Amino acid sequence: MTFAPRAGTVLAALALREFEAFDSQTQAKKNVVRAIESVAERLGNTPSVCRKCSVHPMVLDAYLDGSMIETLRRRANEEMDESLGDLRPEEAAVMALLQNRLAREQESRSA
Repeated sequence: MTFAPRAGTVLAALALREFEAFDSQTQAKKNVVRAIESVAERLGNTPSVCRKCSVHPMVLDAYLDGSMIETLRRRANEEMDESLGDLRPEEAAVMALLQNRLAREQESRSA
């Protein structure tokens, strides 16, 4: 994967992660359109070119089927758990605070 597709894919995943959980496929598709527009603007492309050439379709599919957020959260937790040992105690405490806050926000969005 060259730079533009890699950057576009990562930017799209980050943009989609910012949206609240969707209640319908219509809302999910609108979120995808908004994310693609955001990525296109950052990369200096049109949304059509961005979607076709700069964002891996599996990221969009994973968002639309609801698996992307859970996968990103699980992977982030794994990375955090692995790296906590490298942190000073106060840094680990802040990370734990942030993880707890994120978990509470995720629960409230799901409710």
